[in-house]
Amino acid sequence: MLSFYLKAFFIWLILVGFAIANGYLRENVLSSWLGSALAAPVSGIILSFVVFLISYWTVRTFHPYRSLTFFSLGLFWVALTLIFEFAFGHWGLGLTLSQILTVFDFSQGNLFSLVLLITLVSPWLAAKIRHLI
Repeated sequence: MLSFYLKAFFIWLILVGFAIANGYLRENVLSSWLGSALAAPVSGIILSFVVFLISYWTVRTFHPYRSLTFFSLGLFWVALTLIFEFAFGHWGLGLTLSQILTVFDFSQGNLFSLVLLITLVSPWLAAKIRHLI
């Protein structure tokens, strides 16, 4: 069980690396090309796609091949992501809770909630597509 969570944690660190790179891309490239209103949703779609690809490439390493295994993996990644988002936002950036919660605001084009949903279901969906379950 410990190896499951260690492996899941290290893969999650890769996801975080891509999420940070995606944020950099959004702020420094997409915003100037598309404008900030369109850059946020495009960035959310890109990150959702990357999360699914990483899930697809890594699901074979998680045993046993059961639906619950892959649902647990997605849930673990979502929990880590939320902990990171709130902890880093508060202690790392000094943001208030209301400022942190703006990432959930669809009206601003932010698709963070979609990214979380994709993160939750991607391991299960990838396992299903790869005929592991």
